[in-house]
Amino acid sequence: MKKIGGLLAIFAIVFLFAWPVAAADIKIGLMCPLTGKWASEGQDMKNIVSLLVDQANAAGGINGQKIELVVEDDAGDPRTAALAAQKLASSGVCAVIGTYGSAVTEASQNILDEAEIVQIGTGSTSVRLTEKGLEKFFRTCPRDDAQGKSAAKRIKEGGFKKVALLHDNSSYAKGLADETRQELNKAGVPVIFYDALTPGERDYTAILTRLKAANPDLIFYTGYYPETGMLLRQKKEMGWQIPMMGGDAANHQDLLKIAGPEAAAGYFFISPPLPQDMDTKEAQDFLAAYKAKYNSLPVSVWAVLAGDAFKAVAAALKEGRADPEAMAEWLKTLKNLPALSGTLGFDSRGDRVGEFYRAYVVDDKGAFKIQAK
Repeated sequence: MKKIGGLLAIFAIVFLFAWPVAAADIKIGLMCPLTGKWASEGQDMKNIVSLLVDQANAAGGINGQKIELVVEDDAGDPRTAALAAQKLASSGVCAVIGTYGSAVTEASQNILDEAEIVQIGTGSTSVRLTEKGLEKFFRTCPRDDAQGKSAAKRIKEGGFKKVALLHDNSSYAKGLADETRQELNKAGVPVIFYDALTPGERDYTAILTRLKAANPDLIFYTGYYPETGMLLRQKKEMGWQIPMMGGDAANHQDLLKIAGPEAAAGYFFISPPLPQDMDTKEAQDFLAAYKAKYNSLPVSVWAVLAGDAFKAVAAALKEGRADPEAMAEWLKTLKNLPALSGTLGFDSRGDRVGEFYRAYVVDDKGAFKIQAK
């Protein structure tokens, strides 16, 4: 019996070492608003990154390892985002993509940093996010100060002389308003109105009445598309024909559903390019695959920037930089990576490098059209 037991033990050991052991999956986290007022952004973020994961796995994974996507809903809310970040921090992910909204991202930053996990924000443009010295935080979107310079340049080129700045007190919108005001002051363009509205309300006629009394020749509302749509609709109902401008948080087709095409006509905004205006082969091939799978295109650029974040993480992993310290160090040397929205790279702070803002106007049919430079 001892001999038989010994033979069985030897056989078990030989069997164990002869049998191929599957490589462990690589876990990548995605934090996005799958519920709440930005749910369409979050769903597109999930769709885009899921498709990229499927494509990578179909091609053999990364260095022979399959990718597992771990998704948490942050609901576009800072408190929920903190809980989502805690779940991702304990899930074994090597990096986290997301999220949309500067205040929402900020609520997750310290949690992921303390867990020593690389985070790549996608729609979080507040300047201070990369001024904190968090070594493992990056973003694929530009900063508010870059956008403020582009906005002020567009306002000056448009010949506007009296500007009203309106924001919603969020990290993103107030940051953009402050940066734009600073740039307009440098350019000698007076800001004659500066105030905030309360997001989520249904009636903005009171603040529109105050704006009208200030008599600007342009309103620049720096907040998000739901309130932008309400302002445009109610401004039209008042019979006030003043031009209105927005920042990149207005870059969403749902703006037209809220405002209506007639009220939105003539509205213009600055933003990274819309998905349909991304003309690289990388982007066109991906958008064709996206349309084939989901029978639609992403509704805005911000979800596409989540795809860029995946591209960056995948590139680091292919270089063997799975360790968070090594991944962060490598990403800060990244330049000219072919991504969905164009070439991608980061500076030493984790900010995206390169200028890629465009100016868009809503035409009388409700389409977003690139304005001539």
